[in-house]
Amino acid sequence: MQDWIYILNPNKDTLDGEPSDKETIRRLAREEPELDLWLNRRNRMSKGDRLWFFFSAPESAVAAVAEVDGEPYDDPEDPEFSHRVEVTLLPEATDALYGSPVSREELGLGQVRSVQKVKPEALPVLLARAGL
Repeated sequence: MQDWIYILNPNKDTLDGEPSDKETIRRLAREEPELDLWLNRRNRMSKGDRLWFFFSAPESAVAAVAEVDGEPYDDPEDPEFSHRVEVTLLPEATDALYGSPVSREELGLGQVRSVQKVKPEALPVLLARAGL
């Protein structure tokens, strides 16, 4: 199992037209937890990996988590967002992170890319805050 950081910028990213802020993700975790997300490249994710949602604004922090449902795939019918991955948000863990987000400093993040692996030293903090 691998852990990944998935960067969301609520000022420019949307989820089916909705803002990609932590309030929306928390609501989706309870109401519609299955998401189909785009990737800027095809990462080597596997079923069972975790995807930690890092919100770049208004505060830079991880405030939600999902489990990867299967390997990323290519969608030739959507050339703008051709790399995709299906995930399921974890409601209880997302609620816990919403209440106690993990900051950029705690994650040891330097330059932020759209998807990157979690640094090994940050994983215990993420797991503890998420109650996993």
